[in-house]
Amino acid sequence: MLHGNSEFKQDYDWDYLIQPERVHRCVYTDARIFQEEMIRIFGGTWVYLAHESEIPNLNDFKTSNLGHRPIIILRDRQDKIRALFNRCTHRGSTVCRETRGCAKTFTCPYHGWTYSNTGKLTGVPWAKGYAADFHRPEFNLGQIPWVESYRGFIFGTLNSEAPDLITYLGRAKDLLDQWIDRFPNAQITVQSSAHKMIYQGNWKFTYDNAADGYHVAFSHRSLLAVANRLETEKDMQYFAHNPDEGPMYVQYLGHGHMFIDQRPSYEKRAGAFWQQQRPQPGREAYEAKIREKWGDRADYWLDLSIGSQMNLTIFPNLLVVGNQIEVIEPLAVDRTQLTIYATTIAEVPDEVNVLRMRTQEDFPSFGIPDDMINFAECQRGLSIPEIEWVAMNRGFGISDRHHIDEDDVITGPVTDELAIRGYHQEWKRLMKADFKLTAQAVEHD
Repeated sequence: MLHGNSEFKQDYDWDYLIQPERVHRCVYTDARIFQEEMIRIFGGTWVYLAHESEIPNLNDFKTSNLGHRPIIILRDRQDKIRALFNRCTHRGSTVCRETRGCAKTFTCPYHGWTYSNTGKLTGVPWAKGYAADFHRPEFNLGQIPWVESYRGFIFGTLNSEAPDLITYLGRAKDLLDQWIDRFPNAQITVQSSAHKMIYQGNWKFTYDNAADGYHVAFSHRSLLAVANRLETEKDMQYFAHNPDEGPMYVQYLGHGHMFIDQRPSYEKRAGAFWQQQRPQPGREAYEAKIREKWGDRADYWLDLSIGSQMNLTIFPNLLVVGNQIEVIEPLAVDRTQLTIYATTIAEVPDEVNVLRMRTQEDFPSFGIPDDMINFAECQRGLSIPEIEWVAMNRGFGISDRHHIDEDDVITGPVTDELAIRGYHQEWKRLMKADFKLTAQAVEHD
């Protein structure tokens, strides 16, 4: 078992560092805090690992990380989804060095120890040289002991005291349902091709930004200018027209989850989402094909080809934005990889999925680089030790801007920083909590 580092916790006054309306700069810049986050945040709560469509067949796998722990997410020979630690129990080398594939066994390239994809040790070269009994569980691969899937989204945790996944998702579950249930047969496929971008900044800048409706009019001016060349009311322009008074809203959902809803800015009729999109090369040709083939049904299909106008963020590393899935992958205290996966959907015209794939050329290519420059410049600015605090006080102390419902979900104008303040309190709770993390050895079949 891995135990919380009590000596580390005594070094920091978490209530001082995370205050109701501000956060100390060291939360983003301190390498020791980052290393503890990789243990406590990315071990102490449910973390998104993969989507079931990425491992659709028996023996399919992909490699990833749980914080800084290398893992193999797979569908084993018995159709069980597992998350094995990618670490040979001999000398510690990774046993799988491919990003994805199909394999019944994994053989360590260092000394040839072989494991089945259930994690069981099945072969040791020249075993007579050992007095050890290799039938003991500690020689099998370790695994994340709690792995659950909700509607294809696979999560894992090392914390025996974590709530069950449905309880953890809370209101985020209902919003994820809304996102999935837009589609015929409610079936999505996460595409293996993805945008991978690295920026020189802390991982929490991405999380902060996911529920920040305040920055759009300023950070994405070039993107909005492109849309404005043809019409003034295209997608995202509503962020530039006094969003404080508009119908969009931001919510803190609890457990660190956040949500921005842009849908109130759209008319409730078929084709409204499509007609409000920015121009994009080739889009008109695909629209013409869909209208020719589907007639009155075309508006429905066209609306599914673009984003949902939902920004759902599931703590600590999953963003469901538009029609894409984004995963935050911390690399160092000041270095983060963001992976953006396109999704396709079943039972739609081929042209719809082509358009969904082409959206990778829109905001991920044109808008996210704006954000990453901001993140890097925030990291640079926070290097100044004499200026200690990061302000998150927009809307703070103005009670009539916010509404709290019976589930303690807090709702406010889309420009308020209420959700950012909320998730930092969850971050603080996990950093202070006294729990034990378990790295479970795979038992024999």
